[in-house]
Amino acid sequence: MGLAGVQENGNGDGVSEIPLGTKTKYTKMTSDPVEDDEVLQNKKHEAHKYVFACAVFASLNSVLLGYDVGVMSGAIIFIQEDLKISDVQQEVLVGILSIISLLGSLAGGKTSDAIGRKWTIGLAAVIFQTGGAVMALAPSFKVLMIGRLMAGVGIGFGVMIAPVYIAEISPAIARGSLTSFPEIFINFGILLGYISNYAFSRLPAHINWRIMLGVGLLPSVVIALALFVIPESPRWLVVQNRVEEARVVLFKITESEKEAEEKLQEILVAAGSVSADKYESKAVWKEILCPTPPVRRMLITGCGIQCFQQITGIDTTVYYSPTIFKNAGITGNSELLAATVAVGFTKTLFILIAIFLIDKLGRKPLLYASTIGMTVSLFSLSLSLAFLSHAKIGIALAILAVCGNVASFSVGLGPICWVLSSEIFPLRLRAQASALGAVGSRVSSGAISMSFLSVSRAITVAGTFFIFGVISCCAVAFVHYCVPETRGKTLEEIELLFKDADDLQESEVEMGDVERLVQKS
Repeated sequence: MGLAGVQENGNGDGVSEIPLGTKTKYTKMTSDPVEDDEVLQNKKHEAHKYVFACAVFASLNSVLLGYDVGVMSGAIIFIQEDLKISDVQQEVLVGILSIISLLGSLAGGKTSDAIGRKWTIGLAAVIFQTGGAVMALAPSFKVLMIGRLMAGVGIGFGVMIAPVYIAEISPAIARGSLTSFPEIFINFGILLGYISNYAFSRLPAHINWRIMLGVGLLPSVVIALALFVIPESPRWLVVQNRVEEARVVLFKITESEKEAEEKLQEILVAAGSVSADKYESKAVWKEILCPTPPVRRMLITGCGIQCFQQITGIDTTVYYSPTIFKNAGITGNSELLAATVAVGFTKTLFILIAIFLIDKLGRKPLLYASTIGMTVSLFSLSLSLAFLSHAKIGIALAILAVCGNVASFSVGLGPICWVLSSEIFPLRLRAQASALGAVGSRVSSGAISMSFLSVSRAITVAGTFFIFGVISCCAVAFVHYCVPETRGKTLEEIELLFKDADDLQESEVEMGDVERLVQKS
């Protein structure tokens, strides 16, 4: 017969002593170990490519967010000219996107638990694209605001679900890099928005801003196709008691069938039960609002890093970079928009650098470098605007400081914020807790963006960025005391970092009970 499962000579009856009921794999005795190794390497390569493609497709919504942020920084100049809006209306138009997106973020957690991570990504794209179309065709400020509100809800869905989805399909060794993809795509979108501003700036004011906003609708076709390529999150499938479907997905995204089975058992343990019944009975929001000490520490870390990402002023640097450069002494719309393109290239370049370092150096070293670099850049920008305004050296220092600020942000606080918020929470709380963190981020962003012009008139642009520098100093301390290192750990291992000795002992007992149940079954 030539099969490893049958002995030609051994115990007399020609059959090897194999325990009944075990799942036996039959291979040819003539199989070459080198060939087996090649098969394993091919499987590993295919799994890595598949996970990479899933992360890319899941991050496409972030291009829309980034494009909107980047394009609005220039489009607002021509919207103000065409629709004759006031400074207050300008602040509201820019900042309301972040405020209203909290509705999408809050609904996103519950929605993703109900319909799945994958289809929540699709829903986010549909809502955002509808809002974008309304904005591009808006005849008045009121209609423009309606489109802006719809786009904000779509962004709220998108910013919370993409990192969660990617974290749940990624292997621990590459999760940091892959989960930072949404931030990379945001930066790429911002760069495209800046380039769009510059490319269409010479058209008539009543047309150019509409084209700038309308170009952002093009990625919708790719997102629609992506939904038929990416799988559902295996962890969500387990929670829904669709274990066999989860096993199929895990086999595609892991390097071997053995690893897929091991990962499945880990997920079953993390879910709290072999079935979804226990999860379904949990009052998730009650556990978040009345947290145990470990969950409280997770919330402080996850929500805190989200808020510091925004209250250090990164969105004002992106949205109002033309205003900053005009204050430094640059005149002319084309020159202002050209300077913002340089900022966009810097932001995109350093986010690409971050992707190669995040799983090699770890989260905390990059966060230290990021927050310290931002602090130096923000204080430098404040000093250049206060004492060297309209001088050549002052203009050069202002551009260098803005580029240094976005570079420092992109190499650490930008991508790692989303990585941490998607990986530190336990499976039963992950979607809702990540949504809560995204709400904190969006509210902080909206509050800063909607008040920047008013605060700048009160204490000057230089004074405003000095305050941002002080806040960035606080961010350094927060990273030191509240953020653990999660590099190379599985999602289930990270959960243990926030537990004390008693909690750890209880977890070990529960894991042992579940493993015994699995063995019996």
